[in-house]
Formats: sequence, structure tokens, C-alpha cells
Amino acid sequence: MATYAVLYKYTAEGAKNIRDSVKRAGRIRQENARAGFKVRDVFWTQGSYDMLAIVEAPSEEAMMGAMLNVVAAGNVTSTIMRAFDATEMGRILAQTLPLSKVPKAASGKGRKAAARA
Repeated sequence: MATYAVLYKYTAEGAKNIRDSVKRAGRIRQENARAGFKVRDVFWTQGSYDMLAIVEAPSEEAMMGAMLNVVAAGNVTSTIMRAFDATEMGRILAQTLPLSKVPKAASGKGRKAAARA
């Protein structure tokens, strides 16, 4: 299953109902479990975002559908990021070109000359 980090911000409606936030998160966690998701953890945060959830989803489509349901409830907006663990990142890096094969960026002089051409 793919892992996602989901950042949430309360809407005005969600802020009005802040005292129900823990109950809502628990209810959503149970609903998602029935749909094949694993919510690893949920955190309430300080700073730019109000909550963070680490979620494993059975597919990208399932994740998108679940997020549409959460946002449609009107209590939060969300930012979703696909997250890769060390094993997954190792496989990704194994598919990348060695640094010696990556094209070098043009030098400043070359870019200026190309811009004038």
C-alpha cells in the first residue's frame, strides 16, 4: 500500500466544532479501516497546519476518494503528499542515472550567449 502524509487546516466550520475534532478523527479512522486504509497516526499540530495524518491507502484512486469525502464534510481543507519509506526510496534511487551520466547545467556564460543568439 502507498503511504501518504496528509496536512489539514480547519475551515471556519471546523474551527466552530473544534471540540469534536478527536471524535471526528476516530470516526473517519474507523470508516477508512473498513475501506481498506490503515491510518498509522493522527497528530494535532501547531503552526501552519492544524493536523497531520499518516495514511496507507490501497490505491491512489481510493486515497483521492477518501480525501474528497473528508473535505466534503466541510471541517478541513487538505494537502496530500505521497511519502516513501527508506526501502521504496532505495528502489527509486536504483532507477536513477548515476551522477556522471546526468547532463551538466550550462555555465552562466553559455546561457548568456544562448540568450543573445
